[in-house]
This record gives sequence, C-alpha cells and structure tokens, in this order.
Amino acid sequence: MGNETVSVRILDKDYQVACPPEERQALLESARLLDERMREIKRSGSVIGLERIAVMVALNLSHELMQAEQRSTEGMRERLSQLNYKLDTALTGGPKADKD
Repeated sequence: MGNETVSVRILDKDYQVACPPEERQALLESARLLDERMREIKRSGSVIGLERIAVMVALNLSHELMQAEQRSTEGMRERLSQLNYKLDTALTGGPKADKD
C-alpha cells in the first residue's frame, strides 16, 4: 500500500508529511504533541527561535523515552524474576536454594 500525504500544523506552520494510511492517526497525534510541547517552551520565553525550540523539545522527548524504556526494562526484569521464583518453587516443591 502506498503512502499518503498528510498535512500537519506545528507552531502555525503547515508541513506535508508522507506516511502509510494506517499510521495517519499516529502521525497526527505526534504532530499535536510536538506542537503542544513547542508552544509550552515558546511561552516560557527561555528559548528563542524555532530551531532552538525544536531541539529543546527533541531533547526532552528523547529523555522521557529513555526513562520509559528503563522503567519498562526494570519492570520486566522484576516480573521475570518473580516468575522464575514461582517456577522453581513449583518444580522443586519449595523455595530455590542458592548453590553458591
């Protein structure tokens, strides 16, 4: 299936972006979030210039993504550890004994 052109508006500027039809809604939501974050930084007055605002938003979003991935990984490790304990308990009839 081919891409379609979607128009998004960010800080009062229109951009044409090509994307697969099934990703259209995600693109629109991403553009809305980007516009919202850029407006927040612009309103704060601490950063001037479209390029600098975009870089600050990109850094903030990257940081948030890294934190979410770290929390997800830590949660997965904890859950796997719990499942491992339950399996060991079920297979041996009691808590796992350390062999160290």
